[in-house]
Amino acid sequence: MTESHGPGFSLCNNATLRRAGRSLGRFYDDMLAPTGLKGTQFGLLFQIDVSDEPTMGALAEALIMDLSALGHTLKPLIRDGYVEIFTDRDDRRVRRVRLTPLGKVKLEEAIKLWSMAQQRFEAMVGKERAAQLRAALDEIAELDFETPTTAPSD
Repeated sequence: MTESHGPGFSLCNNATLRRAGRSLGRFYDDMLAPTGLKGTQFGLLFQIDVSDEPTMGALAEALIMDLSALGHTLKPLIRDGYVEIFTDRDDRRVRRVRLTPLGKVKLEEAIKLWSMAQQRFEAMVGKERAAQLRAALDEIAELDFETPTTAPSD
């Protein structure tokens, strides 16, 4: 066991989750590299596609991102012609997002590589364990961490 992986390091939920996230993120980025997309960009394209022209707010909420982070992540996808932002026809104050035809082609290309990454991950971790991990992480993502907690009393 290396010093950075010593027993004390794994006691922090946040540090351990971030470490695993960086490792898995790097793996998916590497698998998606032939498309020119990062894993975060793939996830964003996928969410836009399944959400059917979501509002910016709904998209940010689904991805648990603030609007400025979403805008930052969308910029290269807009620049490359994969995504477009447009005004809602019923409420001009609302901005919606959709994939362009080029974006749909890029998403299809990326889904093939993503599927390979999924299969490889599940081969390494096991299908059942991978499903349990996703379920646990989904549950954690739904927790209300905004609720103030009280300090433990002595």
